[in-house]
Amino acid sequence: MIVVHHLNDSRSQRILWLLEEMGTPYEIRHYQRDAVTNLAPPELKQVHPLGKSPVVSDGAEVLAESGMIIDVLARRYAPNLAVDFASPHYPAYAHWLHFAEGSAMLPFLLALYTGRLGEAAAPLMPRITSEIMNHLAYVEGALAGKRFFVDDRLTGADIQMSFVGEIAKGQGALASLPNLKAWLEGLHARPQWQAALQKGGPYRFA
Repeated sequence: MIVVHHLNDSRSQRILWLLEEMGTPYEIRHYQRDAVTNLAPPELKQVHPLGKSPVVSDGAEVLAESGMIIDVLARRYAPNLAVDFASPHYPAYAHWLHFAEGSAMLPFLLALYTGRLGEAAAPLMPRITSEIMNHLAYVEGALAGKRFFVDDRLTGADIQMSFVGEIAKGQGALASLPNLKAWLEGLHARPQWQAALQKGGPYRFA
């Protein structure tokens, strides 16, 4: 059976959603962040050396990294959520799988960590904010006239990008991004997303 090692308020929430969309039986093992440091507990290192989440066990195989987990599980159990390598839509699918963490999340993380420096971070924040808005404007344009990122259907690209939309929502950025806002609301309205939220527990990015 597939086991999701689920850390509260983390990227692993979208893996629960993936599995609900797949309709594949799975088990959740819950882990809680440290109340002071907000870091993952050391027990996760017993599952994977990095001690981070999401991590998924599929039998004896341990999978880490959100994009890889989404793509591997979709191809293995729910090909309708992936895109065939020979499809003309594959480059776009692969792009969004990698863009989410490789580009879009980086300035958000920089803002999070430099923000803890207080006034010392002030010279950096305009550039970081500019990069956040640059990425979000790109996503906004890509979603013009679309319900989903690729092939007019839900794929792993939407599941991977969902965390970017949720972070943007948490930053109050969606008021000026109607396409991104409508896309995220459509995802959150899905029964499978709601089921994942119920099973995963409190999620401050909902």
